[in-house]
Amino acid sequence: MDLFTPVTLGDLELGNRIVMAPLTRLRGGPEGIPGDLIAEHYRQRAGVGLVIAEGTYVSFESQAFVGQPGIVTDEQAEGWRRVADAVHSRGGRIVLQLMHGGRVTHPDVNGGRRVVAPSAIAIDGEVHTTAGKQPYPVPHALTTDEVKAVVDDIVAAARRSIEAGLDGVEIHSANGYLLHEFLSPASNQRTDEYGGSVENRIRLVVEAVTAAAEAVGAGRVGLRISPEHNIQDVLETDREDVSAVYGALVDRLRPLGLAYLSVLHREPTGEFVQELRQRFGGKVIANSGFSSPTTRDEAVRLIEDSHADAVAVGRAVLANPDLVERWRNEHPENALRPELFYGPGAEGYTDYPRLQEV
Repeated sequence: MDLFTPVTLGDLELGNRIVMAPLTRLRGGPEGIPGDLIAEHYRQRAGVGLVIAEGTYVSFESQAFVGQPGIVTDEQAEGWRRVADAVHSRGGRIVLQLMHGGRVTHPDVNGGRRVVAPSAIAIDGEVHTTAGKQPYPVPHALTTDEVKAVVDDIVAAARRSIEAGLDGVEIHSANGYLLHEFLSPASNQRTDEYGGSVENRIRLVVEAVTAAAEAVGAGRVGLRISPEHNIQDVLETDREDVSAVYGALVDRLRPLGLAYLSVLHREPTGEFVQELRQRFGGKVIANSGFSSPTTRDEAVRLIEDSHADAVAVGRAVLANPDLVERWRNEHPENALRPELFYGPGAEGYTDYPRLQEV
């Protein structure tokens, strides 16, 4: 097999193994409704095997960024329907990443609502709000019943996504957001059924993924994890504990028959990630992380050496809406404009040239 051959992930039939990684772009406006600009952005990139749309909040409280889109209201769902239709018009496939920001937010971001987490431990740092940069607040430690309500929010968002015509959902348990916060002892110091032991710390993720799979079909559900990424104060520095947590997690998820597991890790070919892949037993999307952009050569090797079933690519897809064509024929790539990643408009978003325009 190679990078440009088809692959099936659960119910998702992909034309190639290049996956657009979920990338926050903050073009959702004050109401979090995907508009024509977002639809055009994803339509342009529908040549990849699968578009994983950006982290999308599942409740108003869970909004992490100003300008982040949501999947809470009918208007937001209708916006995502237009996005899905745009991707499908080019023969593409798209899933929506369902994200609860947890403590990675502020009342001046989420409309004056609570900031919540496994435990009342603030992130050491500052957050961009409507009133400028502010320190992260000490979050409210969710009660046991409130944790279960998070599962309900994720399930409702999954149902709403499928009803809006998206091909599936990816549950976000990575990069220091709420579900990831439950996995790490640095952010989870609970003493109830959701804290302490390995089995307790993985409980929320298992419950959320299982419930979503039951609601919309396991073949439409993926999970994103980022063990040892050590971002936003969710620290996983004890390899023995990390191996126990993520090993137990994939063991519990294996029987569900999920569409895929997406693993963000700096060493996707290493023993740790490859063991997780074997224990998961299903399709795995590899992503080597934030430290350096994924190159064509790396992506090709990951597939040809059978280290992954597909490769999630971030920055190269942003700068090259026709990345599959460029990589297949080894054409040069556009220069990335990172200063425009989070701007409000089309510049640096939908104006990257295609090959025939160069």
